[in-house]
Order: sequence, then C-alpha cells, then structure tokens
Amino acid sequence: MGPQVILFGGGVLAVLLLVVGIVISARDQASLVDKRLGRYLEDDKKKGKDNRASVVTDWLSDASERTSWGENIAKELARADLKFKVGEYLVLIVVSTLGVAAFAYVAGRSSIVAGVIGAILGFFLPRIYVKIQQGKRLVKFNDQLSDMINLMVNGLRAGYSTMQAMEAVSRELPAPICDEYRRVVQEMQLGVSMEHALDNLLRRIPSPDLDLVITAINVQREVGGNLAEILDTISHTIRERVRIKGEIRVMTAQQVYSGRFLSIMPVLLLVALYFMNREYTMIFFEGDTKIIGYIALGVAVILTVSGYAVMMKIAKIEV
Repeated sequence: MGPQVILFGGGVLAVLLLVVGIVISARDQASLVDKRLGRYLEDDKKKGKDNRASVVTDWLSDASERTSWGENIAKELARADLKFKVGEYLVLIVVSTLGVAAFAYVAGRSSIVAGVIGAILGFFLPRIYVKIQQGKRLVKFNDQLSDMINLMVNGLRAGYSTMQAMEAVSRELPAPICDEYRRVVQEMQLGVSMEHALDNLLRRIPSPDLDLVITAINVQREVGGNLAEILDTISHTIRERVRIKGEIRVMTAQQVYSGRFLSIMPVLLLVALYFMNREYTMIFFEGDTKIIGYIALGVAVILTVSGYAVMMKIAKIEV
C-alpha cells in the first residue's frame, strides 16, 4: 500500500469524522441553557463533566478554558448553540486541518502547495461553520423578538411582574428565544441580578433590537414608568425595521450574489484549468517562474478579497 493511498484514506476518514461530529451535535437535544449555565456565572466556576468525552478533550477543555482565548471560544460556541466543549472543538480543528490537507495533497498529485492550501482551508472550515450557525441563530432570534415583546406586553398588562413575563416567554415561544430566556430566569433564580442576567443575554445574542429591549427594562427598573407601553412602542419600531430590512434585502440580492459569484469564479477557473491542463497551471508553482507565479496569485487573492469586501459594504445598508 503506497503512501498516497494511506494519505487519501486518512483524508477521507477525517472528513467522515468531521461530518459525523456535526451530525451528532445537530441531533443532540440537550439544552445549551442547562449544560452551560455555569459558564457565564461569576459565582459558579465549576464546569459539568460529560462522561462521553475522552480524557484528552477533557484535559484540553480544562486547560483552554482557563485562558482568555478559551473563554472566547466557549462564548462563540454558545452563541452558535453548538454542544461542543472547547477541547472537542480544538480536536475538530486539528482533524479538519489534517484531513483536508491530506485530501488536497493526494488530489493535487503530491503537490506541497495543494497540501498547504488544503491545510489552510481545513483550519478555517470549523470557524466558518460556527459563524454561519451564529448568523442563522441570530436571524431566527430577531425574527422571534417581536412576538416575544408582544407576549411580555400582554403579560405585564395582565398583572405579571417582569420576571413572570420572562418565564411566560421561556414556556410559550419556540427556540432559540425560549432557551435564552429560560437561561435568564435560571440565572436570576440562582441569585444573579436581573440587570446582570440581561447583560449576559446580550453578550450571547449581540442584537441591536434586543439591546433596545434590555435598555428599556433596565431604565424602567431604575426610574419607573409604564414598561408595557415602552415595549409596545419598541415592538412597533422593530416590526418596521424588519419590514424595511426585508425590502432592502430584496433590492440588494442581485449585488450580493453577483459579488459572491465573481469572487469564487477565479478559484473555480484555476481548479478547472488545473485538471484540464496541469502543465499550463503548474507554471505558477514550478520552475523559474514560480516566484512570479506566487506573487501574481497573491495579488489576485488580495484584489479578489478587496473587491468582495467593497461590494458587500455597498450592499449592506444599516437601518
């Protein structure tokens, strides 16, 4: 069995493990609120142990969560509603990096450059997945925010306290907003102040609309006032903002997809040329012209990324 076959098999196995890990995470129905409640509480520093986790991932989690970057990773995973521990996520990055690098090395006919590019891509794949999940969860949360405010307004007008209205939200509305508000209620039941619990919620869900709601609740608790009327006004503002954002998204959809297509087209052309005429493509990477080829490819990448960023900046209109 040759080394290329071994590398190819290792790459396929690593990719399969990556897919299986994502599927298991998606199917895990245990609530993030219950599993990670102690992570953001100042008085609760002990982390729950998962018997299924290996000794290596437990050790990595314990070691990394003592550092600032480990805490940041934990917060990013919580924002994405992923059930990975920090150690498991780090192992996933290593597996993804080595697996994609081995696959690219074999697919590129033992090309070191292809292996390096594959390693870079594999390193960023888990991060990209986490960011995508965060974006989806934030959009879903914002879509439910108006219903949450209406439920709180009705509860307050019916004589509920603010905490009772939050409990109603945690029971009546679907995920993810019910999970987050159940987390807030649990924190307050453990002795955390409402202001601190709501600040923790805003750190997990960095939404400008949610910031308006939390600010209104905190101000009302300090200076008084009719919270139901304030939240009703905020709900109307949020509904109008959502409507305007939807109209803007429709009008800028062509520019957004054009920018994505134009940005990925050079990569697709390079890959197509590589398989159609490898000798022609390898002029960039071999022989006396490889230095000029590397410079040309670097300039092309910089210009492509810059062009994509400019197009996305133009298409992104703040409301």
